[in-house]
Amino acid sequence: MGEVVDGAAESGRAVLGRALGFLREKAGKSLGQLADETGYDKSYLSRLESGERLSKVTVMEDLDGYYGCGDLLVSLWKMARIDAFKDKYKEYMRLEATARVMRVYTPDVPGLSQTEDFARAVLSGPQTTDKHPEAVDEQVAARLGRQLLLSKKPAPNVRFVIDELAFRRPSASAETWEGQLKHIEAIAQWPNIVVQVLPFSAGIHDLMGKGSLTLLWQKDGSAVAYTEGNSSGLLMDDPEDVLRHRLSYDRLRDLALSPSDSLTFIRDVLEEHRS
Repeated sequence: MGEVVDGAAESGRAVLGRALGFLREKAGKSLGQLADETGYDKSYLSRLESGERLSKVTVMEDLDGYYGCGDLLVSLWKMARIDAFKDKYKEYMRLEATARVMRVYTPDVPGLSQTEDFARAVLSGPQTTDKHPEAVDEQVAARLGRQLLLSKKPAPNVRFVIDELAFRRPSASAETWEGQLKHIEAIAQWPNIVVQVLPFSAGIHDLMGKGSLTLLWQKDGSAVAYTEGNSSGLLMDDPEDVLRHRLSYDRLRDLALSPSDSLTFIRDVLEEHRS
């Protein structure tokens, strides 16, 4: 299938679409037959093949099983999902996908820890510029796809420092917010993940009002810092810049509640929400 994946001049989504069409034709199936046998809508499958839509990864898992092609489609989907992000984020996305160590500070619920329902609520909110249902679907699928890196082998070592503000401003329905809190509680207990809450009592800090900060280290020891505000993102690989942001992060980590106290805090917020 070298002809299918040779798409250096194409977007990842176009390559995936061509692979889907190739596999279907090789199997001697029409779109109608494929729809009947997989349970997916014919027009939906057609738009996946044309590169107009980005599916959830579970759809690709199903089709990998249907065609018996290992994890080919899932692998192509992981590349295609990057197309759902603006150009300025793509290099960061590539580095995030291969990072062995991640350090994240955010005043909001981290994208890597969002549930599907919560992500949909945030991405379709009034602050977004494109509320078209299909555009939101693609953004949600891409965001959930990023979360696969948390459980890959070998799993990255990840630490989240989350501002208390994120837990005091539920941006979703009561049911969705409860599911989101339970999910953060769950991942805080994963062996490769540490979650710390930065309480209001910490006072003024280096990153207040400056958005989020992510530090990424690769297997070879190289590192980058990425800062993101409401409308801009900046990726830095200069060692001095990375060191400066690492020191800011370390100060925030020291101000935050311990991992065990943070877990207690999250559970208390969950109980308050339920009462």
